[in-house]
Amino acid sequence: MRTEEILAAIGTGLWSWDSSSGTVAFDAEAARLVGLPAEATVRPGEEVRPRFHPADWNEIDGIVNFAIAEGTLAEARIRIVDEDGEVVRTVRSRSKPVPLDTPGRHTYVLMGILQEVAPPSEATAAQTPLTGDWRRSREAFLLDAGRALAEAGSTEEVLRVAGSLSMPGFSPDGLAVFGVSGERLTVIGHHGHNIGDEKPFTDMLLETDYPAAEVVRTGQAIYLASPEEYRQRFPTTWPLASSFGRRSWAFLPLISSGRTMGAWMAGFRHNVAFSPDERSVLNTVARMLAQALTRAGTAETERELSLGLQRAMRPSLGPDVPGLSVAARYIPTGGGLQVGGDWYDMIPLPNGRIALVIGDVQGHDVRAAGLMGQLRIALRAYASEGHRPDAVLSRASRFLSGLTESYDLADDEDRSDATRFATCLYAEVDPEAGTLDIARAGHPDPVVISVDGTAVIRQTAGGLPLGVENDADYPTTRVVLGPGETIMLCTDGLIETGGHDMATGWARLRPVLEKPVDDLEELAEALVQAVHGPGSHYTTGPLVDRREDDIAVLVLRREVARTRRIPGRRSAMTIAQAEPERIAAARQQLRALLHDWADAEQVDSAELMVSEMATNVLVHTDGDALLVAEVTGEPGERRLRVEVADASDELPHKRRPGEMASSGRGLVLMEMLADAWGVDPRGEGKSIWFELYESAEPTELAAAGS
Repeated sequence: MRTEEILAAIGTGLWSWDSSSGTVAFDAEAARLVGLPAEATVRPGEEVRPRFHPADWNEIDGIVNFAIAEGTLAEARIRIVDEDGEVVRTVRSRSKPVPLDTPGRHTYVLMGILQEVAPPSEATAAQTPLTGDWRRSREAFLLDAGRALAEAGSTEEVLRVAGSLSMPGFSPDGLAVFGVSGERLTVIGHHGHNIGDEKPFTDMLLETDYPAAEVVRTGQAIYLASPEEYRQRFPTTWPLASSFGRRSWAFLPLISSGRTMGAWMAGFRHNVAFSPDERSVLNTVARMLAQALTRAGTAETERELSLGLQRAMRPSLGPDVPGLSVAARYIPTGGGLQVGGDWYDMIPLPNGRIALVIGDVQGHDVRAAGLMGQLRIALRAYASEGHRPDAVLSRASRFLSGLTESYDLADDEDRSDATRFATCLYAEVDPEAGTLDIARAGHPDPVVISVDGTAVIRQTAGGLPLGVENDADYPTTRVVLGPGETIMLCTDGLIETGGHDMATGWARLRPVLEKPVDDLEELAEALVQAVHGPGSHYTTGPLVDRREDDIAVLVLRREVARTRRIPGRRSAMTIAQAEPERIAAARQQLRALLHDWADAEQVDSAELMVSEMATNVLVHTDGDALLVAEVTGEPGERRLRVEVADASDELPHKRRPGEMASSGRGLVLMEMLADAWGVDPRGEGKSIWFELYESAEPTELAAAGS
């Protein structure tokens, strides 16, 4: 009896599909099963295809392609329909694709059997168990798995997601991910094993007779449906695997960018036949797992590089300085390598003083970070040589200008991208005297916080940003910190982050600066939280579309022993003959000092008198004017004292200007507006002063006269 007759007796037919010619060959039983006359025949594929349900045909195409890629059987359940599209029977197909040696073409012959099976319960024309519930569960699982793996940001998270995957219908009992280190197989992570169980597999040569090692060598998946099959194919390592008590195993390659980077093992405590659909699910998970591990590895490399750059480029504040407290923060913009062009530094000087440096190199990329590192080293070198602040910045500007001019551009880079500048503030601090000699290169002015908590922007002379001109000048301004006073230096990122400009950013920071704190670390953290913390999202500025910037902040306080002395506030500045425009800055600084003064008219009067006093010095003498303003006393009973000193010995005298006179009213105004005023001769020059009282008679004056 022929084979065809034996198969026909059990309702089984033979068929083959030639993809090169597009024809299908049936024996008599197979032809009957697909609705053709019961005789051996060869038909064109276009004639046979309408005999299959459209939904099942689409499934067959995917199963066949997967079987070709895996070199396995293509198994499917197919509904046969009549000319009206009604299902007449359900057949099961088991076929083997055999590649054809056709030059320049990917062709094959699909050879197998067709066998009638019982129709599924509650089947419809659009759904069978193969294409219906199971398929929807599989698709939902793959979508969830893909989303979870895509969101994993580290190798540990990827492994945790892989260990939690619950595959539809055949969830594995244990998982392991293998990597390659040189010529050895390593275990990256595992799930479902006790700690220590992985040790025999952690350092295994790739030549070892082990499924994962063979998968890495060949790039082909291995499916072991039973312990017998495992023992037969891999007798050497079977004793290691037998102790886990599993019945089936799947080892799949982890392939990224065409390179096998490792293997993934899924072990089952029950027997799994590894049907084409199950293999398809496992293969898809392996591809997603490989991509997730690659992304996680790249992200971890970038994070490690970022941390290394930060450790190398961000300095510490060094040892404590007697009489001073210092705190600092650096916050990158976020994204990328988490490094940028902002920096701060504290440098010990040869004369026993210290230098505080804060700066911002243009840009937020790796090149900005590199220039920042070079510029920081140059500034340290110039400072250590003992140069004054203005000389340090002049040399640094020439250094940066030469550095950017010699920058080697790539072929596709614009020359304008090579020119970078940097803003910087350099302050030489005398801890004993409390003085800071400040030179500023296009950088935001510092902020001085008085003992009573009043924060005032201390306007200082400045020059162009570093790197703009080779021979730029940087004038020096002296700021005196009284005991208990604090100075804050920052980059523009602290002010402008959140879409703010300089005005609105300062308005946001001022309440933070004026809030009483004993610890500078607490103040530095509060400043960062004001622009990066949860509350910052409710205080966005008018330029919300502007790109965020790096942040560097440095705060220094001159310490003082606690006493019962009434806290005060003080400000001082020099108005040079060549800078009459600084009179306006003096008025602004005085108004900031009196921001909470009870009588607004007195504040206007004080501004007017300061203008007259400073103008008188610039017009009638050849020297500069030194202005000192001090507020003392309790709120409501405070005293303002303003002194303007110069080097001239000629004392002012009161005149009676006419209606058209343009000068001569200074002392007349002081007599009308001030509560007290006077002129005090000094060893070299004189000092003109006035006082304003917040009440009719301040308590400290009343106590002095009693």
